[in-house]
Amino acid sequence: MIALHLKKLPLTREVSLLILAYLYVPIFVLIAYSFNANRSATVWTEFSFAWYGRILANPSIQTAALNSIIVASIATVCATAIALLAALATYRPFYGQKMVEGGINLPLILPEIVTAVATLLLFMALGIKLGLLTVIVAHIGFCIPFAYLPIRARLNDLDKSLLEAANDLYANPWQVFRRVTLPLLWPAVLSGSVLAFVVSLDDFIMTFFVAGPGSTTLPVYIFSAIKAGVTPEINAISTLMLLISIVLVVLAFWLGQRGKQQ
Repeated sequence: MIALHLKKLPLTREVSLLILAYLYVPIFVLIAYSFNANRSATVWTEFSFAWYGRILANPSIQTAALNSIIVASIATVCATAIALLAALATYRPFYGQKMVEGGINLPLILPEIVTAVATLLLFMALGIKLGLLTVIVAHIGFCIPFAYLPIRARLNDLDKSLLEAANDLYANPWQVFRRVTLPLLWPAVLSGSVLAFVVSLDDFIMTFFVAGPGSTTLPVYIFSAIKAGVTPEINAISTLMLLISIVLVVLAFWLGQRGKQQ
């Protein structure tokens, strides 16, 4: 009903189109100028794939990309495992359940810079040297709620009679989990893991605060390179990361829809 009333307001469609243009036109411009043969990011000369070849052959970019993949992969596996256990632990009602669930989802509510500064202070207080390990640990904690929410939502939709039937057939808790619960949760687990991977791969603020020497990821590399000026090389890196993120988000959405249909 509210949506129908909003549609009747004057200039609603025009304002919506302007907002969408403000959000997406710069992205399209960035993608277009990643194919610009000119060194300048604002002067178009001719169409070229040269910058993509240069970034793929750049050792610094290769190292940063490898670090991003290592961090995102390890953080995804650990965060998804923790999120699965947390979802199973909070599935049945218990005293303080809302508080526990709020604590799990706290990284989604707090500004990321607050979480990053708090994590940095924790590492400093513990005397832990900043490096790739600290980035991985920080990403694990930050990615848990992104993996937790799809799994928890899928658990709420499970047919409880299937679990009860397994118990009636004298299956122990491990057998119920391995043969009934996990197969039903698998699309949600995959969806949550893909979301966690995307968040970790694209994260800049958390990584910037807790990274040390030799732990530069692609977002941090892009930030450092922009200080020397925006070039089509930066546009090309950003375009590739954007395409990868879109593919992974679509995959996560598809997995989530598939889980609902089962």
